[in-house]
Amino acid sequence: MTPLLTMFFNKGVLSLVLIVTTSLVVDARPATFLQDFRITWSDSHIKQLDGGRAIQLILDQGSGCGFASKSQYLFGRVSMKIKLIPGDSAGTVTAFYMNSDTDQVRDELDFEFLGNRSGQPYSVQTNVYAHGKGDREQRVNLWFDPAAEYHTYSIMWNHHHVVFSVDDIPIRVYKNNEAKGVPFPKSQPMGVYSTLWEADDWATRGGLEKIDWSKAPFYAYYKDFDIEGCPVPGPSSCASNPSNWWEGSSYQQLDPVAARRYRWVRLNHMVYDYCTDKRRYPVTPPECVAGY
Repeated sequence: MTPLLTMFFNKGVLSLVLIVTTSLVVDARPATFLQDFRITWSDSHIKQLDGGRAIQLILDQGSGCGFASKSQYLFGRVSMKIKLIPGDSAGTVTAFYMNSDTDQVRDELDFEFLGNRSGQPYSVQTNVYAHGKGDREQRVNLWFDPAAEYHTYSIMWNHHHVVFSVDDIPIRVYKNNEAKGVPFPKSQPMGVYSTLWEADDWATRGGLEKIDWSKAPFYAYYKDFDIEGCPVPGPSSCASNPSNWWEGSSYQQLDPVAARRYRWVRLNHMVYDYCTDKRRYPVTPPECVAGY
């Protein structure tokens, strides 16, 4: 929860004035899914629950599905609570990501949840595209059952770094190393997207595990859609405003507690890092040398 929302819940009416005076920032946690999002793919496979405050995504042999934010944003934080496919989900991918929706020089920040065979850990793959260059995959095995209950997945993006977090535990940091010649996404606004789809040619054990369609349909659940950022089109000064909470000094680097948690994830749960894949990258990528 951001400082802005903390003030809202703790100080009542006073915070309402604060929210109005900081209207460059989009309000967080819309009352319903359709307030900030639209269905982009197969509306028959997305069902609204709890009066539209939660949704169910469906994958069957006929189709997967997807949705996107109605606006694009430049810097800020997005998060969602997601409950993934239970049981045998091998070959499925549930994705939550930001994308500039540009063909040649796209920016993109990805969470991809890779399905598993029952009893095996769920892996989450992150990837960063900057100025059209991607192929920066890292994979982490989640340390809990993400299908048993909802967990919060968030992307925080400012001028200093991009931080991917699970339940406020950082699992990936991509630093702004432009000074060392490394591209960083900072000029293109991005929309917020999610899809549920079949990817059994690569998703589980490199494509060795295929979807068992006898287990279909597959369901994933979302709620608490939280977007706080600078909407585009919008006030041109928003993205460069140093008073935006996500640009504050405490968000320019991981604090000591977050840094310890980040090391714990990398030491105990990381199962793939492109920076150490000498087969793909005989020459270490420049951002890995610069520090990420």
